[in-house]
Amino acid sequence: MVYAPTLLFSLGEGAVIPLIPIIASRLGADVAFAALVASALVVGQLCGNLPAGWAVARLGERWSMVIAGIVSMGAAAGMLLSPVLWGFTASVFLLGFCAAAFGLARHAFMTTRVPLEFRARALSLLGGSYRLGVFIGPFVAAALLGLFRTEYAAIWFLLVCLIAMVALVTFGPDPEKEFAPVPVADERMREDTGEAVTGGIPTAPGGVFRTMWENRGVLSRLGLAAAALSAARSTRQVVLPLWGVSLGLDAQTIALVVGVSGAIDFALFYASGQVMDRFGRLWAAMPAMILMGCGFLVLSLTHDLDSATLWFGMLAAVLGVGNGLSSGILLTLGADTAPQRDPAAYLGSWRTLTDAGGAIAPLLVSAITALFALPFAAAAMGVVGLLGAAGFIRWIPRFAPRPPS
Repeated sequence: MVYAPTLLFSLGEGAVIPLIPIIASRLGADVAFAALVASALVVGQLCGNLPAGWAVARLGERWSMVIAGIVSMGAAAGMLLSPVLWGFTASVFLLGFCAAAFGLARHAFMTTRVPLEFRARALSLLGGSYRLGVFIGPFVAAALLGLFRTEYAAIWFLLVCLIAMVALVTFGPDPEKEFAPVPVADERMREDTGEAVTGGIPTAPGGVFRTMWENRGVLSRLGLAAAALSAARSTRQVVLPLWGVSLGLDAQTIALVVGVSGAIDFALFYASGQVMDRFGRLWAAMPAMILMGCGFLVLSLTHDLDSATLWFGMLAAVLGVGNGLSSGILLTLGADTAPQRDPAAYLGSWRTLTDAGGAIAPLLVSAITALFALPFAAAAMGVVGLLGAAGFIRWIPRFAPRPPS
């Protein structure tokens, strides 16, 4: 009941994501506009975080997930039935909007129910459940495409996954009743002193914007470092395929390199939680950011070398290791710094920051590549990664949770 809904949602979403540009082009979009339609999913998720924080705080995690699932069914139906491009784009945006509500509801539940001593492992498993769905989804889409000869088969698969998810959440045991909230150690207001955070920051009940203001110190410091990590992750997904194209590699080779990088990333998701719980959050976040930052910087220097293809494969693996070591860290840091009694509004703000980093990074890569060249874009994002590592060193919560002896 904790992880299966996330797996179902991400499995359906992962099957649809690779086919969105293809369907958009069938509806009349050129290459640039098809990319814009695909980005509507990320934009919808970015726009949905703050309203999702409001909804989860008032409706609870379970009903927020149910409503998000039902509205997602409407979005999937719109993707199936819309004969025009703008209707399809609006449906993709709505699916991303609902994904924000679903993700935030489960994040808020884990924040209030999971004890500190194994919080990072639990949240890494949550992130791993999402990654597993996104990893398997494209293979399911490929099988459905070969069987039914239409891209819309993947949308039908998404609809089936959503129906199963809503049924599971609605009629299955309610985890909110099965697991009692973790006791809050201190309900008093804490003034932000500018020092590194060492736990939850309880706030008085209030709206989303009031919560943002009361936690502005953490969001403007640790939140920006987290946004840099999200930007580095997003950059990896954009730069690696473009780098392969710029080297003149064939599509099969590029897919193999990107696939190996993704497999390494997925293989390390639980190890990240173990490191965070046993040694502290810093020892997962800092190595991940340094690996990704240095990986992009070194990659930017290899484009014109005779061994450029070999460097491309090796550095793609390095970026996969860095991304894998960071699995669950954004969820965990959000949970660590959220008010334990009512975290939803704060998590909406936190996820808006991190999603904004992931959404802005591809635009920066595109702009820098257009103005200069792709190696300059990789180098710039490498600098962003190292600045994020410095931010984590300064602002990350400084505690080393260990299981009680």
